[in-house]
Amino acid sequence: MTLPNVAYFSMEIALDQSLYTYSGGLGFLAGSHMLSAGYLQMPMVGVTMLWSYGYYDQRIDHSGNVEVAYIRKYYDFLTDINVEVEVETFGEKVKVKAYEVKPELFGACPVYLLTTDIEGNSEWAKRISHRLYDGDERIRIAQETVLGIGGIRVLQAIGYKFDVVHMNEGHALPAAFELLRQANGDLNEVKKKTVFTTHTPVAAGNEVHWVDTLMQGGFFSGCSREKAIELGGENFSLTVAALRMSRIANAVSQLHGLVANKMWEWVEGRCPIIAITNAVNLHYWQDKRITGDDSDEKLLATKREMKKELFKYVSNVAGKNFDPDVLTITWARRFADYKRAWLILMDKDRIEKLLNENKIQIIFAGKFHPDDVMGKEMFNKLLNKSHTLKNVVVLPGYELQMSAMLKKGSDIWLNTPLRPFEASGTSGMSANANGAVHLSIYDGWTVEGTFDGINGYTIEYEGLDDEMPWEERHWKDHDCLMDILEKRAIPTYYENKPEWARMMRQAIRTANAYFNSDRMLIEYYNRLYKPIAHDDSSTGEKKKELNISETPTFDAWTYSNIK
Repeated sequence: MTLPNVAYFSMEIALDQSLYTYSGGLGFLAGSHMLSAGYLQMPMVGVTMLWSYGYYDQRIDHSGNVEVAYIRKYYDFLTDINVEVEVETFGEKVKVKAYEVKPELFGACPVYLLTTDIEGNSEWAKRISHRLYDGDERIRIAQETVLGIGGIRVLQAIGYKFDVVHMNEGHALPAAFELLRQANGDLNEVKKKTVFTTHTPVAAGNEVHWVDTLMQGGFFSGCSREKAIELGGENFSLTVAALRMSRIANAVSQLHGLVANKMWEWVEGRCPIIAITNAVNLHYWQDKRITGDDSDEKLLATKREMKKELFKYVSNVAGKNFDPDVLTITWARRFADYKRAWLILMDKDRIEKLLNENKIQIIFAGKFHPDDVMGKEMFNKLLNKSHTLKNVVVLPGYELQMSAMLKKGSDIWLNTPLRPFEASGTSGMSANANGAVHLSIYDGWTVEGTFDGINGYTIEYEGLDDEMPWEERHWKDHDCLMDILEKRAIPTYYENKPEWARMMRQAIRTANAYFNSDRMLIEYYNRLYKPIAHDDSSTGEKKKELNISETPTFDAWTYSNIK
């Protein structure tokens, strides 16, 4: 049986450092999805936006604080496919032009990039594809309208006959409404083609807009106000509507599957939510020098070499000389409050003792949303604190290359979200693949992939999910984290090198065995795109069942000839 043609819609896709079409984890995940589709030659294309200024450039200004800068990007390696479609948004007919990232460029499946920053559009319309996740609500709605509706029209214009539209997060929801328009309002026809991935339980990741604003933005592709409210509410939830317009949806870790089903259980008429755990593309993320099959001495020597490469960069950027023989801890991810970059520094005396005695070195890196005042303030506080703390640096400009360098050059990859808000936390997987031991709150993918004392350390204690004030929770998590460092990780690293090498090796093997996006993509095909067995109650269709009522018989000749 033939595999379905899949169109994967995502607001951001991280294929390579040279193409600034991503902000962070969601884009990294989407990029791994596209790369595995290319490597495995699956029938898939990606659809995303071509951001003229990317997300933003993060650097330190003359005052010593972080600066958000917008620098126009230029590319000469994209293929102009001479396709232009039109999308109406906020009363304007906006031209949408498409470029292709050819498979041979980065090894991914074909990816189509949409832009409105072209001649013939108004200055406002050009702004739509300027900045990823623009803080202006009207621009943000227009971005999603262009991605979803424009993306469907571009694929149809080039003759790509998709069987499945995969909405990676709710940003691409207008694609489902465009399909609804083309199906003359038949929602069951839309559900046959549409699947959805929800990535986070955090409110900011589940967008809500007033229905009339979305109507003005052309978000619903001609769908009536009444029907839109029926699907997503008057204060319209993109996630709720996506769950009602899809045949099936997935969460991104097994724990997140439980959280998502509980979180959205009140939604009448929603599709089933299964769990498909995220993964990373090892062809991209894993350093070829580190396999996990080497001797202890070779494995530790390779890690030391990778640390020296990272520390040369640290010295150039932050003016601090890190020691490759000191246990190095990295916290690098999106600067959002619930991810708690500051957790390890809560007890000043306790952490400074470890730093001053050269027991540990700490690296922080990551981006905040440009309009996130709290995230920016958190970054600046850590940055300014790092100037007076020994063995601590904060690195600006967190992009793909830096992320890869950090994962290769770290001994411990630290993950400190507030449970259960981390849906997956994929960065720890690519760190594991490079022999960095995961030290994490028991959340997201950690629950199924970090085994305490075997391939990493997990922050767990009695009463983990008891109700308690946030401040008490922070201190409990901090104390457990510090106990692990002081009593287990540090003694093992310095006093029992064979044991540390064993944990590194198991971390690598865990990543290779399961947290590889080739596995993830195959699971998407088998469970989401073309389920091997699925009773689709949303459309009333039922897969043909296997006939196992009769047991076949075999004669003696059959058995004698089976070798």
